[in-house]
Amino acid sequence: MGKRQFLIGTLGLFGVCLAAVHSASGLEDERGFRRITPEGVQWREIPNGRGAQIATIQGDPSKPGIYVQRVRYPPHVMDRPHFHPDERHVTVLKGTWYTGTGEDFAPEKAVPLGPGAYMLHPPGAVHWDGSLSGEEVIVQIIGFGPSGSTLADPRQPFWVEVR
Repeated sequence: MGKRQFLIGTLGLFGVCLAAVHSASGLEDERGFRRITPEGVQWREIPNGRGAQIATIQGDPSKPGIYVQRVRYPPHVMDRPHFHPDERHVTVLKGTWYTGTGEDFAPEKAVPLGPGAYMLHPPGAVHWDGSLSGEEVIVQIIGFGPSGSTLADPRQPFWVEVR
């Protein structure tokens, strides 16, 4: 089995976390409309995430179908190079989100994206991102499952503090 097949086959600890989260609470009317206020978002700690949190707004990323999630990065926390099996559409909701592509984790080369900015993560494309500054960052991710995350170098921790 090749390195790429091994990495794809082991969707990683983050993928397990994605499957374990529950949808946010919200009021759904008889026609299926659903409303969730910011206070209604149910954040869950990401295991070993150095304070990072995730909330599933809609769907289940471990199953086929559309899902919507939010990730909250505390100040100075980033994830290391990884990839996902599905295409992801990411919108910055709060703070400045620092992004990089490729297997070289080089925060000093990260591209800053502010609130309202958008980034496409193609399936299988290695990237890394998070908060480099003293501010909290929240992004919203829309994808089509099943999903997961695979570290480019499984010997490295997924989450890291950067100063």
